[in-house]
Order: sequence, then structure tokens, then C-alpha cells
Amino acid sequence: MTFLRADRITEAITEGAEALFAAQRADGVFDYGGANLTSTLGTVGAVCALHFADPGGAADLIEAGVGWLKRTQADDGGWAMVPGGASESGPTAVASAVLHLVDPRGNAAEVEAGQEWMRRTGDLQAIPHAEVVAWCRQFYGFAGWLDPRQMRRFPLELALLPGLYRRLFDLRAPMVSALGLAQTRHKPLTRLQRALARLAEPKALAVIRQVYEHEGSTGAWCEDAWVTGLICTGLARAGLGSDMVEGAVGWFRRMVAPDGSWSSGPLDLTWTVYATAGLLEAGYADDPRLAAAKELFLRLQQDRPFTAFGCPPGFWGWSGTRGWPATLETGEVLSVLNHLPGVDQADAIRRGVTWLTLQQDTRGSWGLCVRNTKVANSGPCPHMTAQAVDGLLDSGVPADDRRVRRALRWLATAQRPDGSYESVWYRMHTAGTSAVLQTFAKAGAAGSEPARRARAWLERTRLPDGSWGTGDGEPGTVEETGWAVSALLAAGAEPDAVRPGVDWLLAHRLPGGGWPAANVNEYVRHVCRYPNPALAHGLALKALARYRKAVAR
Repeated sequence: MTFLRADRITEAITEGAEALFAAQRADGVFDYGGANLTSTLGTVGAVCALHFADPGGAADLIEAGVGWLKRTQADDGGWAMVPGGASESGPTAVASAVLHLVDPRGNAAEVEAGQEWMRRTGDLQAIPHAEVVAWCRQFYGFAGWLDPRQMRRFPLELALLPGLYRRLFDLRAPMVSALGLAQTRHKPLTRLQRALARLAEPKALAVIRQVYEHEGSTGAWCEDAWVTGLICTGLARAGLGSDMVEGAVGWFRRMVAPDGSWSSGPLDLTWTVYATAGLLEAGYADDPRLAAAKELFLRLQQDRPFTAFGCPPGFWGWSGTRGWPATLETGEVLSVLNHLPGVDQADAIRRGVTWLTLQQDTRGSWGLCVRNTKVANSGPCPHMTAQAVDGLLDSGVPADDRRVRRALRWLATAQRPDGSYESVWYRMHTAGTSAVLQTFAKAGAAGSEPARRARAWLERTRLPDGSWGTGDGEPGTVEETGWAVSALLAAGAEPDAVRPGVDWLLAHRLPGGGWPAANVNEYVRHVCRYPNPALAHGLALKALARYRKAVAR
């Protein structure tokens, strides 16, 4: 075997760790906000909502948002979710539609360029996500490009059956409710549909208000301008929830960036948990700077149920003191808390384990936040299931526990024919396959057939330069290389087997420490992606630290 010099690895780990700590705020958050959160979808959502809710009073905000959208249109006529990336169908469809909505004549050139891009790439029919097509058609209807009779109807009457409503729409329930309420005023309905809609209207409105009030009646939903824009648009067009509409208009005014854009919302917990996980692997558990991160995790654990999604208390979300529940973050935070020193986190760990136990699907998997849903982007998800199992195992749940056994059985059935796994919140299959392989190893099942096949897929999809990408020939990224190196080492691979990936990570360091982030995070699966620097830094640091330990052994 030939190993890298220990001092070279240590230098990279030390500089990478200090680059992470440089982003930490006094309250413990590893903050990678600012430009990383600027969002075409968020700006479109805000402009659309303000157009319907307060076109006169918010004219300055609308003008600023329109100006930003026009300035960030790519040379090919399209838009990406995050400006500067490759154009994407979803953002291009809704951006061109909202520009036409607010000023058809003044924005004609930009609208035509955007629609021409859509035509060249297959238009709405080419979007590989039925739900996104439905949202885009809503915006085409707002722009007058579709007759209301052609619009897909949101079955508002399902709100009369709360459990079914949650399973069918999960975290989309507030958005579906708002747009469904608007359809009762603007879409031709049969007499029966109209009668059912009248019965369901209070229930649908209650779902929206439950989420609004749970978050503290700040004027926003999910702290996300796109989500808030969809809900505010629906309520304004329906003439309902005037206090919430007024609150949303005020929130948009408070949250607009100086350049006229809006963001997709902070990821305080997501940034912090990935940064902390990397630092823990690198041996920084006793560093006093992580004490603030630990306090943040304890402070942001939810102590109230999230009624609209049927979730008990005890979870973590991706941001905020009253954020939306998330299995991925809950599992990740549990793992981190179990590796931080001290005993004051014991009760938080217990409550987190209880939450995961109650949220496990009857099939053994986990989705994002609603049990037994099958909605795309929310579950069941192999990556989320793997992270939930990791959280349980790190919390002391034995590998032969029924919760773990059921999850591993489900993971075996969820494996793709080529041995890989899905990950609904990260692109393609390297992330999911790495997460599941690590979980099988943690559970003592690295030699099982699913684990062997997952490992074989990772080994054969490594690129000639030593990195990993999507698994289908796309260039490598720091995130996917970090995931794969860590997983293979956890599954028992010799250090020499991952040495090319480690060399690649070392070669791609940024000056002064850290690594570049790629668009591997899925805002909407296969449709909109964004970068997360904390993810790139944390995963690279974890991979190098794990390699160093393997060499030492």
C-alpha cells in the first residue's frame, strides 16, 4: 500500500476546519446564506403574490423583482433557480409567465426568449415531474396562456379527510389548499364540485392558518419566498385570509434584497449539522467553538406538534425556531448530538428517537415529514431512511431492534437494479447509495447482498480522475466524492482503494481551506438545484478525516 503523507492530510483537515469555523456566527450557526440562497423561484413567487395582493402599494417591489429577473436571464433565454447555473425548465416557465403577467408589453422580449427556450427543450411536456408541470400550468393560467378550464383541478374536497389530505399532499398541503381555494373563484366547476368546495373551504383554510400560526404569524410560510408566494397568491385570488395576505406583503417588503430579489429561505440547521459532522469526524468534538452549535441544536428542537402535517413534537427542521419538520435533519442532528461531549443533550436525544419511531412508515421507510405518504420529493426515500437509522443506531438503538430491521428490509427492496439508491433531496444516485451503504455497515451488515451491490456500484462509477459525480458520466463534485469515499471506508474498503478520490479532494481545495460547492442539492427532484457550501466543506472534511483514521489503523 502507498499512503499519502500524514502531514499533507493533516494540513488539509486543519485548514478545512478553520474555513468552516470562519463561517460560524456567535449563535452557533454556520452561516452560508447571502448569494447562495438567491432564488429565481423565490423572486417569481414574491412578484406574483404582490401583483395579486397589493399591485399599487407594492409597485416598487414588483418593479425591483422584475428588474432582477430580466438582469439574471441567461444568454440562452432561460433561467436557473440560482443565477449563473444551467437554465432549468421550471424556473424558466414561471419566470417568463410572471413577466408577462405584470407587464406584457414592457417584458415582451424577455418573455419571448424564455418561451423560445422552453420550445427548444420540449416545453412543459419535457419536465420530468408531474407536480412541477401542474405549478407551471398555474402560472401559464395567470398569464392568460391557458384557459381556466384546461387547468388541473386541486381537489379541495379532500381537505374534509385530514389524514388522507396529508398523505396525498404532505408538505404541499398549504400550497395546494391556497391554490385550490382560488380555483373555486376562477375555474369552472360542476355543481357537485362547487358544493363540496364550499364544505371543504374552512378545512383548507385551517391547514394554511395552522402552519402560519405555528411559525409565529411572521407573514411567511417556511421562511421561503416561493412557498409564501404560492400561498399568498392563492389567498389573494380567493379573497380569503386577508390578515395572512397583509402579513405576507409586509414580509416580502422586509425580506427583499437590495438587488430586488428574494431567497429560498435560510438553512441554519442544515448548514450547521453538516459542518459539525465534518468537524466531529476530524477530531474537533472538544473544541469549545462547537458548544454554541450544540446549544443551537438543543434550542431549535421543536416542543410543539406540527398539526397540519400530523407530526408529534421532538423533531428538527432545516431552519427556524418553529420550522417545518424534516426526517433528514432530525436523523443528522441526533447523530451529531450523540458524538458531542456532555450529558445535557440526553433528553433531546430521547425525544428525537421517539419522533423518528412514531414517524416510521408502516413499510419500514421514512419520508420527509408525513407518515405513509408516497408523494414524490417527500418519501419514502432511501437516503432519509438511512439517515433516520443512523440517528437511531448512534443513539444506542441496537441493530437487531425491530425499527432497524424493518428499515433494512425496506432498503433491500428499494435498491435499483444496478445496485444504486435514490436520494430525493440530492441529485441522482451517488448520495443515496453512499448513505445506504454506510448505514448497512453501521448496522453490521456490510456483507449483506444489498450492501455488496451498493459498494460495487460506487466502485465502478468512480471517474478516471478519481472523483465521483452522478454515476452516469457527469463530472465529479466535492460532495459526491466525499460521500463515496466516506461510505467505502465505512464498508471496509482499504485506504488504497479510495486514494484516488482523496487525491482529487486535495487537488480541489480552495485557497486558505475549504472546497467549492456544486449544484447537487435538489430543491425539486430533477428540476431545480442549488449549491450548499456547508455540505461540500463538511463532506470533504469527513472523507479526509476518515481516510486518515483508516491509514492509522
